[in-house]
Amino acid sequence: MKLFTAALLTLLFFNTAKAQEKFNSSMEDWTYPYEVHKIALNDSLGIAYVDEGQGGKTLLFIHGLGSNLKAWHKNIEVLKKHYRCIALDLPGYGKSAKEDFSFSMSFFAESIRTFIDSLKLQNVVLIGHSMGGQIALHTLLQKRDNIEKLVLIAPAGFETFTEKEKLWFQTVFTSAVIKASTESQIVNNFKINFHKMPADAQFMIEDRLTMRQAKEYDNYCKMIPKCVMGMLKEPVFNLLSNIELPVKIIFGENDLLIPNRILHPTLKTVDIAEAGQKMLLNSQLLMIPEAGHFVQWEKANQINEYILNFLK
Repeated sequence: MKLFTAALLTLLFFNTAKAQEKFNSSMEDWTYPYEVHKIALNDSLGIAYVDEGQGGKTLLFIHGLGSNLKAWHKNIEVLKKHYRCIALDLPGYGKSAKEDFSFSMSFFAESIRTFIDSLKLQNVVLIGHSMGGQIALHTLLQKRDNIEKLVLIAPAGFETFTEKEKLWFQTVFTSAVIKASTESQIVNNFKINFHKMPADAQFMIEDRLTMRQAKEYDNYCKMIPKCVMGMLKEPVFNLLSNIELPVKIIFGENDLLIPNRILHPTLKTVDIAEAGQKMLLNSQLLMIPEAGHFVQWEKANQINEYILNFLK
């Protein structure tokens, strides 16, 4: 997601063929922990997904901003022993279609709903992380059919923003800023997702650094700001009271991304979590100590246990 470093520029100068080979790499070449399936939802929208395990319920995992389905590996490894587990790459991400989509919450929700219908999934439990949590909420609000329960992990959408604050996001999150990020900024951006970044999450940084050499990199840099504005333009907080299904809400107590520390410095993560929980009439809230925003990875054992108990 950044400009080429001086070292890479030197490589380009002295070894053009090798550098061109790297530039022509693709996210399609990434190694995933499970067999990847693909389904065409329409002529331009192909979705990549993994499908593991079996059981009476289907757990459908929706990743967050800038992530992909690999974010759920530590959860699927355990939960697939009890249920069918499907994790997908959202449109524009990972191995799914790369087109100039709107990347609005409605677009993502419609894609999830079409995916559910196309695979004829029944007894679905939506599990969304961060932006994926807000997408899960919009999916449920669009149409409840076949959805039984909802698990929200550090969800976006509970924190609300004024129009002035939305303009701030529009200024800060631009494709040029994302593309110009340095390697150290990328590393730090990932580290703040965790209370203490575990060694087995290092691949997230490596994938992001490698992405800068991928053919789809420019599209990725343009997509991220659209996703951010998509969350802001379709707020969900005031609609939460319309959801009657059982909901499990999980936050890490040491989440450094929610709330936004620049715009809302006096708020704590628990304030945002409790505000959303009060709006969801049939919900349970869990705050996990010594865990950051990527709580499902950092505290995978606890999260898996909580999900299993919730689904009994």
